[in-house]
Amino acid sequence: MVHVFALVLYIGVGSSRTLTSEDIYFYRLDHCNYYAREIVRRYGYPDIQDYGTAYCIPKVVDPAEVTIYD
Repeated sequence: MVHVFALVLYIGVGSSRTLTSEDIYFYRLDHCNYYAREIVRRYGYPDIQDYGTAYCIPKVVDPAEVTIYD
């Protein structure tokens, strides 16, 4: 078991907010934060349901069972 950072992505706002992804793992927090920042970037005129929120949270996983990015 190792400690990693899980990228958690929500799409939408308020009661329409839904968990989209929570299974992307990184060894380094700076890499997780980079992808969190980039994945929620929007261009043009998105609707309210298109807004995204991303978090990097610490988690303990088994590296034999999941893919962990550097």
